[in-house]
Amino acid sequence: MIKAYAKSDIGKVREINEDSFYISDSLDEVQLYMLADGMGGYKGGEIASKLAIQSAKNYIENNFKQIEKDKDSIIQLVGSSVEYANMIVYEKSKENKELEGMGTTLDICLIYNNRVFIGHVGDSRVYRIRKEFMRKLTQDHSYVQKLVKDGTITKEEAVHHPQKNMLMKALGCNAFVEPDVMVKGFLKDDILIMNSDGLTNLVSQEDMFREAKKDIEQAPKELVKLANEKGGYDNITVIVIKNI
Repeated sequence: MIKAYAKSDIGKVREINEDSFYISDSLDEVQLYMLADGMGGYKGGEIASKLAIQSAKNYIENNFKQIEKDKDSIIQLVGSSVEYANMIVYEKSKENKELEGMGTTLDICLIYNNRVFIGHVGDSRVYRIRKEFMRKLTQDHSYVQKLVKDGTITKEEAVHHPQKNMLMKALGCNAFVEPDVMVKGFLKDDILIMNSDGLTNLVSQEDMFREAKKDIEQAPKELVKLANEKGGYDNITVIVIKNI
């Protein structure tokens, strides 16, 4: 059985919350968890993140019954849902001058048969905790991550880099997007943490691990509180999911 808890907060600086999330009811056939961190001028980010989640959710729910429930079909479904959401957000941004250039990150976790199928675009993150070990499953699609990968800067330098928020890839900014799609084991007692960068820019992985292990129900609230105590410069969204 899967238990999930979430919290989204405007933070201390921003005027609107451009993050959106969705968590399945524990009885739903498709166990689906999504998080999006929007960006763009006048209400653009807020619209982009909501639209991305709604579109991807509809796509998966409308097609899940028809597919073979094997690994490759579910991977394909998750990838296609991200591409579909990208198209919807991109077309919306073309309709209205005020929404021009809006976009969003998108992370999808579809849990089925002790596996998590992940679709990922942007710099929101998915972590998995197994026993005493916490691992980041997604790679940030950011300029700074590229510099780290190329060996130009160190991981430590990346933390305070001035272009930290610059994305190499986001959803809805171009007609096509190529998401990262992967499948990982999600066994009994494993925990997933999904979050926007409003959390990871301020809260350490050690704190995330500690709060999630301590109490999954309270963890999202405690982590949001911690990010706000450290400045709350951005919207903060956290989803904690446990395989009970």
